[in-house]
Amino acid sequence: MALSTLSPPSLPSFTTQSAAASSLLPKLHNPTAAAAAPSRADSRSNCTLSITNTNYHAPAINNVEKWRTRVSFFTDFLNKNKSKSADAIKEELLEAIAPLDRGAEATPEDQQTIDQIARKLEAINPTKEPLKSSLLSGKWELIYTTSQSILQIKRPKFLRSRTNYQAINADTLRAQNMESGPFFNQVTADLTPLNTKKVAVKFDYFKLGGVIPVKAPDTARGELEITYLDEELRVSRGDKGNLFILKMIDPSYRIPA
Repeated sequence: MALSTLSPPSLPSFTTQSAAASSLLPKLHNPTAAAAAPSRADSRSNCTLSITNTNYHAPAINNVEKWRTRVSFFTDFLNKNKSKSADAIKEELLEAIAPLDRGAEATPEDQQTIDQIARKLEAINPTKEPLKSSLLSGKWELIYTTSQSILQIKRPKFLRSRTNYQAINADTLRAQNMESGPFFNQVTADLTPLNTKKVAVKFDYFKLGGVIPVKAPDTARGELEITYLDEELRVSRGDKGNLFILKMIDPSYRIPA
């Protein structure tokens, strides 16, 4: 029975029967009437008992409400702690990344530390289906990676790109990688979902200096899994085992057609 259906039974209208009750009062001295009196008393007693029994369920209703309040409070408490935990882990991650020149200066020990912190963040990922989330779209800045080709560590420092960006249009499944000076190269790609957080990447055109188009070879393919996503930070892992950590810089950015 639903809690809302519990209500006391309707009571007899003693006011409308007051006249009849008054006419019966003299008869209470009659032995026959006196014998009948306990029956009316029993009736009143039964009525009182019925009300008492119905009211007995009220504490149960109150207990349910108290239980709901406690569950709601406990859920809010967990969500707040989860949010604080995510912020603390992100702060720890950013502090560990800061002196590593996006990963170019990272030792194997540094890489292991970053990976462990990233895994703690991935474990509390608030976006379970990132490919369906509007948070994915926009322009992201790469702040850490283990990819040697992106870091260009074989080049002299003055020939390495100073900043790398990645833009994604989640609705059209397009991606664009961009690097800053000295060369300003770009590459665009089609994304094919493999599940709700993993895509196959097929690069189509490079733009040398950001202006000269060169068709990408058919072998320019890969896979990327988005393992953490919120309004500020994205963590991804590639099919070659590389880790990518990016921060959002422009959620309104769209890849040119």
